[in-house]
Parts: sequence; C-alpha cells; structure tokens
Amino acid sequence: MADDRLIVAMDVPNVVAGLELAGKLGDAVSFYKIGLGMLTGGGLALANELKQEHGKRIFLDMKFFDIGATVEAAVRGIAQYDLDFLTVHGDPHVVAAAKEGAAGSNLKILAVTILTSLDRDDLDRSMIKAGDVQDLVVERAGRAFDAGADGVIASPQESGLIRALPESQGRLIVTPGVRPIGADLGDQKRITTPGQAITNGSDHIVVGRPIWKAQDPRAAALGILREMQDA
Repeated sequence: MADDRLIVAMDVPNVVAGLELAGKLGDAVSFYKIGLGMLTGGGLALANELKQEHGKRIFLDMKFFDIGATVEAAVRGIAQYDLDFLTVHGDPHVVAAAKEGAAGSNLKILAVTILTSLDRDDLDRSMIKAGDVQDLVVERAGRAFDAGADGVIASPQESGLIRALPESQGRLIVTPGVRPIGADLGDQKRITTPGQAITNGSDHIVVGRPIWKAQDPRAAALGILREMQDA
C-alpha cells in the first residue's frame, strides 16, 4: 500500500492530463492535491473520479476566504463529495465557519498560515504586521487550532515549532514547499527536503513539479518516498 504521507499536487491543465499522470504514478501514490489552477479544467470531476473509481485520497486546495456564511455554505457543498482535506485561510472566523460547513462529514479542514512562496518582504508589501515569519506562522497556527482547525498548512521550516504547540496534539501538519535533494526551487522560498520535513513533524508533504515535470514521474515519486522513509 502506498505511503499516504506523500501528497502529489495535480498542477496540470485538465482532467485528461490529471488521469494520465495518475496512470503513470499507479500504486506508488495514494493521495492527490487538486487546487484552484485545476478548477476550470474539471478539478471537481477529477477529484470525484480519483476518489470513487480509483480509491485515492483527495486534498482539495481551494483556500476559501470570505464572510462566515459564504464559507460555511461553500464547505457544506464540498463536503457532499466525500473528499479528505480542504484548505481555508487561517483567520479564526473562516476556520470556524468551515468547520460548521463540514459538520457531519469526514472532511478535514486545514488552515493556511502563511503561503510558502512568501517571505518578510512580501508580508511588508501586504501590510501584514511586523515580526519574524516563523513567529507569525506559529501564532496563526495556534489561533486556527483554537478555532477548530483539524490541521494547518505551513512550510516544513515551521512544522517543528507548530508541533511543539500543546494545541497541535491530534492535529495535522501538511507542508508544501518540499523539494527533493537537487530539485529546482521554483517559486518556493521557505523549503526543506522530504526527509527533513518528516523529521520536523510534518504528517504529510505536498510535492508537485518535481514529480509531474519529471521524465519518469513514478520514479521521481518513489525517490521522494525513499527520502521520507530514510528519515
């Protein structure tokens, strides 16, 4: 059985490309992330097909952010698909509303702390309060847990600090910004290797381009799994 700590990001244009990638990866991968980039390419249909017909776990990365009533309604609609993870922004009112929408389902609500493509300069331009990025991530994680989040999204550089929070017990830490040794960093700024992410306390890592852009995606995925298991 595949190690579901590895989540492969389906950052491909449409359902056809997504099914082709899943076919190449086969039984090496059991968990997929489908995000906003796939929404207009049939992302929900792909999520449903991978879940219902292929037995895969699905992480729907929508990063919902709106007034509470709208978030609650949107999550209630998503919960009907019997998917596994859904992201919302980590603001407490958003998290609380999402949990209301997910009530009665198995859908886990994951709160985004600070995107792994952002650094302090980016936060300054967005007028986010002063402070070290890691400190802000940990603070947002704690507040999201208090609001009921089942887990958080944070860079692997922060997962150990979050895992040290008493509120993190029994909660998930899911980390993008993971790159295997020797891989191109792309637009990520706060990164570590797969093995280091697991050592730091991450429950799941999310990897996209280093797998789907590889000449042999299955071999790339298996290499990442070995890095994780060696940790």
